[in-house]
Amino acid sequence: MKALKVMATIDGQGQLALDHPLLTGKNSRVEVIVLIPEASEAEEEEQSKSALLHDFRQAWHEAMTGQTIPVAQVWEGLESD
Repeated sequence: MKALKVMATIDGQGQLALDHPLLTGKNSRVEVIVLIPEASEAEEEEQSKSALLHDFRQAWHEAMTGQTIPVAQVWEGLESD
């Protein structure tokens, strides 16, 4: 059995709508396991995305304004641990 991970939405009638079509090349029945996140997990994921976006924007700003450190210097700091 082959496993595919896809995201979907459950509509008002309880039907699954996949975000993208499955390109398997054949018609067949499938076994579906639905994982529904708890409210706290969804909030954590949203906070995580927000933090990631903030970190990326900060890094991009630093790169564009020349606030960078040579890679050799970064490696030196890592090797001393």
